[in-house]
Amino acid sequence: MQVRLSAYWTDPDGTVRSPGETVDVDAVTLARMEEQGMVENPDSKTTSDAGTTTTTTPKPQKIGPGPGTPPDQIGPGPGAPPADDSGK
Repeated sequence: MQVRLSAYWTDPDGTVRSPGETVDVDAVTLARMEEQGMVENPDSKTTSDAGTTTTTTPKPQKIGPGPGTPPDQIGPGPGAPPADDSGK
């Protein structure tokens, strides 16, 4: 199975391979490399040992308090330092 490396890797023969290089590995080696984050997954796809491909969709990051938060709970907490208004 051909995979593209995302990190340096030493193959079983002792040859150091560079990121971006394509190497041929078996399914067990591929699984180990995926666990260590050493192979690239184009288009957010992951390859399983069976050779099937699945697409993962990342969750969007939540920014802000949300629509149901009361106004008195929006802003810095009680431990926040005072505002620096000296330059205004």
